[in-house]
Amino acid sequence: MKKFAVLLSVMLLAMVALPALAAEAAKPASSTMTGWVTDSHCGAKGANAKHTAACVEKCVKGGSKVQFMDDASKKLYDVDKDHATAMTAQTGHHLKVTGTVEGSTLKVEKIEMAEAAKM
Repeated sequence: MKKFAVLLSVMLLAMVALPALAAEAAKPASSTMTGWVTDSHCGAKGANAKHTAACVEKCVKGGSKVQFMDDASKKLYDVDKDHATAMTAQTGHHLKVTGTVEGSTLKVEKIEMAEAAKM
């Protein structure tokens, strides 16, 4: 009877713990990218130092999404809604952004100015 109780306890513990461990393992890892803020209307052509926050705000009011273009991959990511305003304020600055990518959305964790290119 004791062996059965121990076996049952182990099975119940496994049923509870394994899904929690699997969910934790499925979380995307944070990464850091360098690039520019733009919006879904202006796209890649707006990912530069000449693009303005006023332009991004105007496009967002028209239905566009705030985006970040990664220099290395040239991919555009929609910025999560919680950080869209903060990212818009950094338009025109070369940024180093840390976060997780879920689908086509960048969930921002940290925003920093990128180091200036060495001449």
